[in-house]
Amino acid sequence: MDAAWTAPSTLCLVSAPANHPRRTTPVDEVAERHLDATLDLDPISATFLGLHGNDARLSDFSPAGLDARAALCRRTLSELDGLDAADPVDTITIAALRERLGAELALHEVGCYEASLNNISSPLQIVREVFDVAPSATAEDWEANLGRLLAVGEALAGARESLRHAVSRGHRIPARQVVVAAEQAAEFGAPDGFFVGFAGGAPASAGVVAGGRLAGALHAAAESAAAAYTGFADWLREELLPQAAPEDAVGRDRYPLYSRAFLGTGVDLDEAYAWGLSEVAEIEAEMARTARRIVPGDVPVSAPTAEAIDAAIAALDADPARTVVGAEAFRDWMQRLSDTAIADLADTHFTIPEPLRTLTCRIAPSTSGAIYYTAPTDDLSRPGQMWWSVPRGMTGFSTWRETSTIFHEGVPVHHLQMAGTIHRRDELNRWRRLSCWVSGHGEGWALYAERLMAELGFLDDPGDRMGLLDSQALRASRVVVDIGVHCRLTAPAEVGGGTWDADKAWRFLTAHTRMHEATRAFELDRYLGWPGQAPAYSLGERTWLDLRETLRRREGPAFDLRSFHTRALAVGSVGLDVLRSALLGTAPQRPEPVPATDGPR
Repeated sequence: MDAAWTAPSTLCLVSAPANHPRRTTPVDEVAERHLDATLDLDPISATFLGLHGNDARLSDFSPAGLDARAALCRRTLSELDGLDAADPVDTITIAALRERLGAELALHEVGCYEASLNNISSPLQIVREVFDVAPSATAEDWEANLGRLLAVGEALAGARESLRHAVSRGHRIPARQVVVAAEQAAEFGAPDGFFVGFAGGAPASAGVVAGGRLAGALHAAAESAAAAYTGFADWLREELLPQAAPEDAVGRDRYPLYSRAFLGTGVDLDEAYAWGLSEVAEIEAEMARTARRIVPGDVPVSAPTAEAIDAAIAALDADPARTVVGAEAFRDWMQRLSDTAIADLADTHFTIPEPLRTLTCRIAPSTSGAIYYTAPTDDLSRPGQMWWSVPRGMTGFSTWRETSTIFHEGVPVHHLQMAGTIHRRDELNRWRRLSCWVSGHGEGWALYAERLMAELGFLDDPGDRMGLLDSQALRASRVVVDIGVHCRLTAPAEVGGGTWDADKAWRFLTAHTRMHEATRAFELDRYLGWPGQAPAYSLGERTWLDLRETLRRREGPAFDLRSFHTRALAVGSVGLDVLRSALLGTAPQRPEPVPATDGPR
């Protein structure tokens, strides 16, 4: 084992003395070069990170563009082969780079990126969503947005070429995802869709004068972008759908690649599936106990669990004190709760630097129903933002359902985690701070921190507690559904037994989650089209809880919860194997190399 893989004798996440930045090492330089080259190949990611230089461009989703990113990963891994770690921070960086780039190459080699098409995270959505975070304050910003609008057609053409290439290599796209994607593309391209409204919203204060050159150019470019989406929808329906696969499962051979990419570790899929089923039962038992606190005396003790839960939820939904009417009013409620959480948690259970005590809540311009967080820019000029994409026609919002969600997307979860990592510029290189993100780590922390908020008393209200449990039931249910469907496991008797399929997944989610039907449909499509991502939440939480208890036992009376959070978040987002080695001081395992291939993927 070479020096780069020697475990630190003690955990040292911050190697430089206070107020003295850690010196840049050759490993940092490799990581920084990789980030810069990645952003040149992927300008959309640069915009999301708030980094300038390729502002008028969009990413290349064609096979050539995807191959260029894979070649970059191989070059970076080759550069690492000649380097030793200068300090424990380097040890983690090397392990994280090898794990992330290896997972990316493994998916590339089997054609997963070429075949990317779903309802939440594929080129179709990414090209549209970049306009949500693109700067829009100055005429220069709108000149860049003009370039982005003009590039939409080429970006979608590249995605279309990749999908064709995937099909030619025997990779059949699930028909369900083709249909859903076509519906989204048509919505984005509609006359009252996103693009024309985006261009028309360019303000005069930014130098976009009605009837002027830039306003006219933006309008024409927006119509071109909308037409590109309409054309993409037509192509999906007319050419791709007839070649699509009737089944949704990716299969037991490919699923572990997706799972490892989202977790940064391998898991026993059969054990995880069985654990998910037991978690659903345990959570529902707790929901029934909480329900009887909400509607005491209204539900007999002998009543079935589902009956008790449904009665409590109906009472919560009918309570006007727990309902906010109107998207703007709901945004304001989000902001108040977020601000209160920051004030209550700072300097008590978490260390929150002053520059990170600002989090902006916003209503997203899309209508997918998704809730998400976007991190601040490196210089913090753009703050962290929490977005809510309100479905069409939705006017009432139940606060009891969403209190834990606000903690999840804001503080103490994604804002504290992601913005906190960005803020550690004196210790971590830019790739570690800005680019490295692992769902098992990040979403696992999110569920851990939601549970922590309950432990700390922030969810003592029975309604808010029910909201947390309702979310936990969803997260456990999707472990079952995601692994069950994609790995073609045996379904439980309650949905008919036999091999899992979409209909059985729908019945299971209907029985064990309490989402609105439209949201449940969106979620199921997401699990079926984005294999391995949804289970990363609960499976990641298991790792976080296990690490906390392992360190609690090891350190005994010296264990301090706030110190644990500080140490753990200081690592940044890394794969779960790397996180475990960093916190426990063990040697990172070097991933197996991914061989190059010229054959079918």
